Amino acid sequence: MSTSDPSSTLAATLVVLDLLGIFVFAISGALVAVRKDLDVFGVIVLAGVTGLGGGFLRDVLIGAVPPAALADWRYLLVPLAAGLVTFVHHPALGRMERLVTVFDAFGLSLFCVAGALKALDYGLGPLPAALLGMATGVGGGMVRDVLAGRVPVVFRGELYAIPALAGGAVSVVGVRADLPTVAVSVAGAAVCLAWRLLAVWRGWQAPLPRGSASV
Repeated sequence: MSTSDPSSTLAATLVVLDLLGIFVFAISGALVAVRKDLDVFGVIVLAGVTGLGGGFLRDVLIGAVPPAALADWRYLLVPLAAGLVTFVHHPALGRMERLVTVFDAFGLSLFCVAGALKALDYGLGPLPAALLGMATGVGGGMVRDVLAGRVPVVFRGELYAIPALAGGAVSVVGVRADLPTVAVSVAGAAVCLAWRLLAVWRGWQAPLPRGSASV
């Protein structure tokens, strides 16, 4: 008799995706803070809100309270560690020109999947779950950019939210097709990551208004 429980497998997958997403998002937030010449406290704060913002929003919206970020010490330790590591080793990390964008893309891909899967687990339908996956992916980055005094990436014409929505949608379709959770997670994250990185590399942009902005 198999000892694997689908619900426990999903729970473990969600925790792993959450913690990995928090770590890479926190690094991206900490690197932005370093480039803005913030002190160690500012680096840790920006790492924390970037890593935890999307998941916090997701948990509040689906009624998973208290949010995982407040109920599990690992969710607070991971962004703290990522912020401190980045603060200490930022000269080496900063020499990599597009490192912030790459880490951000990894965080986006992990969070859009985690958000969609958790939304399904809490009874949301396919479309709301995919949308919540997108919101989970872009939430932390939006808070990071606002606190850093930048226009959020999601509003600058870059293909950011659309890849997150696609990754969440792939995850939702896979779960509804009764495919293995790990395979679904990898496929959804891969779609989002590949699309986001290709958009950065090729300079793909979301449609912008034509003509003068004055009316």
